[in-house]
Amino acid sequence: MGYLDKPWLKSYKLGPYRLETSLAPYPQEPLFSALDRAAATYPGQTAVLFQGRSIRYAQLKDQVDRLAAGLRGLGVQHGDRVCLFLPNCMEFVLSDWAVLKAGAAVVPTSVMRTAEGLLHEVGSSGSKVIVCQERHLELALNLRGRCELEHIIVTSDSGYDQEALSVSLPPGVYELRRLLDENDPIPPKVDIDPLHDLCELAFTGGATGVPKGVMVTHYNRLCCIRQGLPWFLKAMLKGFAGKASTLIAIPLFHAYGHYCLQASTYLGMRVILLPDPRDIDQMADMIRTHRPFLIPAVPTQLMRLTGLELARMNVIAMSGSAPLPSEVAATIKEKLGMPVSEGYGLTETSPLTHFNISAFSRITGFMSQDKHGIGVPSPDTECTLLDPESGEEVPFGSPGEIVVRGPQIMLGYWPEPGSGLTPDGWLHTGDIGVMDDDGYFQLVDRVKDMVNVSGLKVYTTQVDEVLFKHPAVQMAAAFGVPDPEIPGSERVMAVVQLKPDCDQVSTEDIRQFCQAHLPAYAVPKWVEFRSELAYTVSEKLFKKALRESVLERIKAGESLASTNPSGH
Repeated sequence: MGYLDKPWLKSYKLGPYRLETSLAPYPQEPLFSALDRAAATYPGQTAVLFQGRSIRYAQLKDQVDRLAAGLRGLGVQHGDRVCLFLPNCMEFVLSDWAVLKAGAAVVPTSVMRTAEGLLHEVGSSGSKVIVCQERHLELALNLRGRCELEHIIVTSDSGYDQEALSVSLPPGVYELRRLLDENDPIPPKVDIDPLHDLCELAFTGGATGVPKGVMVTHYNRLCCIRQGLPWFLKAMLKGFAGKASTLIAIPLFHAYGHYCLQASTYLGMRVILLPDPRDIDQMADMIRTHRPFLIPAVPTQLMRLTGLELARMNVIAMSGSAPLPSEVAATIKEKLGMPVSEGYGLTETSPLTHFNISAFSRITGFMSQDKHGIGVPSPDTECTLLDPESGEEVPFGSPGEIVVRGPQIMLGYWPEPGSGLTPDGWLHTGDIGVMDDDGYFQLVDRVKDMVNVSGLKVYTTQVDEVLFKHPAVQMAAAFGVPDPEIPGSERVMAVVQLKPDCDQVSTEDIRQFCQAHLPAYAVPKWVEFRSELAYTVSEKLFKKALRESVLERIKAGESLASTNPSGH
């Protein structure tokens, strides 16, 4: 048996419930049909709760339709692109659906983008319109004349529903609030081709090179949504569809947060939206107050939550976007009384390909023991593991690059359909994984993050796992740097952030701890303590930036002698 035989199908079960092995054929319809159905089925259900303000599904559809009409009035046509340069806010939700109803594609971007990064995304995508807050208006105005941007839609920093803008606007700049007031809730009629029309053009890869535009179609995203909760919780849909809530404390511009928003709408769930993904105190307070059904998070958020008070409750924490250390998962499970589920995917996969349904089985009382890792491929997803060097399929139980194919895989990199994929539609993820006998996968490392120690491979996530087991470690990241003694070889270095009141721990303590759990060649040769680590705009530990900062010091002739906490 090989990977193409899908050995994970035997694990398609939620306790006594057998899960469907295929969902094909998938309906071909516009993504915004999810909002229309939710508004028709659950008109009185709260769609979004944000900073004490709420909007119901019927109201959300009304305002989305008005804004879609306003976009058409500005000249937005079928196939155009509109950039959302917004933080987590009501305006993002409104604009997201309105752009789709106007027949255009959303270009989501972080408000932490530099002026050059924003110009690259707006210019490369050919966006005609950008939506931003008043605080970023000057930055948006500076784009005009440097790309195809024609119009700017701006909203008050405190919210379109809170106050109007206090300044007069130059030509070509429109207030979002006035567009809603001046248009009837009659969206333009657009003929969407779900298989080929884009719902999203998201730029990714900025952490490893020049960001590339990922073309996600309406069909890609809707297939991915159907492959998620509606599939593996089908037996319990009546218990939470139109009733339960999702706490979204991850950036909406990121594929993970964007997916959670749209998937929650598909099921008529209430979205509890947090403005600042870094505000862990508010996140914990919202968990305690609202007890949401789903809590999607990134590992760094869960790491920070381990230090806060949380009561046991029937909530489902989900982790994605990076490997979750088992020690962190165990601590969250102890606090909440429920295991953490994991998922896996990329922006290029719309964004999910794997789910850990064993955790959901455990949560629902159907499984006695939950399994750690990213889980099984979703239905109609093909997955194989290939040796990164030879390209040959690796045996079951051996690490290899995750390569996937399925209906949720992107159309290609902008602007060329098929680019970034093999001729027969496979996507090389660049991630190393391993599959067990039950067809469950674990994420091992990024191909680029593997360390070559005199020909021996070190998977840095395994070093991370050991570091997180140390009781004094709050955050940690391991990576490879050149070995000064052996040209062409590398050694492992670890950068560590200690927990408060643990400043008596030495670098040698950390190294000795690692020596007890790792082979000698994988033990960090250097350990450096820092008061704060680097993060990407999506709140992932930024190993590339950490490594580059060390390489710069090596280039400048600085010694990499391990540093003690006193050197903070």
